[in-house]
Amino acid sequence: MRIRSPSLHELHALAVTAEQGSFSRAAEVLCVTQGAISRAVARLEEHVGQPLLRRQGRRSELTEAGRAYLAQVGPALSAIEAATIELQAHRAVGALRISVLPTLASKWLIPRLPDFQARHPGIQLSFAPYRRDDPLEDPQIDAWVRNGDGRWPAPIVSDYVVGRDIVPICRPQDLHGPQALREPADLLARPLLFHTNYPDNWAYWFAAVGVQAPPLRPAADFDQVAMLVQAVIAGLGVAVVQRCLIEDDLAAGRVVVPFERPVLNQRGYFLCYPRGRRHHRSLAIFREWLLDQAQGAPA
Repeated sequence: MRIRSPSLHELHALAVTAEQGSFSRAAEVLCVTQGAISRAVARLEEHVGQPLLRRQGRRSELTEAGRAYLAQVGPALSAIEAATIELQAHRAVGALRISVLPTLASKWLIPRLPDFQARHPGIQLSFAPYRRDDPLEDPQIDAWVRNGDGRWPAPIVSDYVVGRDIVPICRPQDLHGPQALREPADLLARPLLFHTNYPDNWAYWFAAVGVQAPPLRPAADFDQVAMLVQAVIAGLGVAVVQRCLIEDDLAAGRVVVPFERPVLNQRGYFLCYPRGRRHHRSLAIFREWLLDQAQGAPA
């Protein structure tokens, strides 16, 4: 029997070029040269007997035939990718390996996991070590929960989970007495504690609630939210943090939110995973549960 289908290399070159909009960006994603991508697409076009991409300035766009062809073969490519990843991983059917930022894991995710285990006892969760510079490529990891603005490497898709809601926090006693905090502008008179990695949080929050703030300088800065919260509890000043990371501190009365003004920034925690793994049964169940938990999280 004559095989009429082209090679997977050629099909991936077409799919990624269409997704990225150029041969150069497709080459970066697939870790090959731009010439290799161009030649692969040319061989595919010769194989099918018609052009599948057209140049529009610096961009490459699918022709009508290319769109129709990719619409048919795209799902098959994703299915092959998913099956290969699954076979390479050698995992049990109910296993799910994820990588989560330690702060979110300890403050938000782990307290909710007993509910997941009760609902889905057949799924074994395994936590991979967190790496700050992780390129999200490890085939042994099914999904990552990362902090960002939703832009990830091309093979990765994501769902926003939680974390865009930022709030100021202070000690309960800061709301009483002659020097009590009564309006947002009063925070300018207090020592402002900064997160080292997100020094613009205070300026962003003040602008969002309509307070014209002068150039802000930190009384101190910390690179971990846990240290930032402890500094507030100790009386070193006030801070702006993601609400999802202080649920237990709020419930215990260790800190309070002096002004309930909804402010959302562009960063948050996202569940990230390869596009081809989206329909992996354990991942689909965990994704649905995680988003449901986020929907019910305190606002």
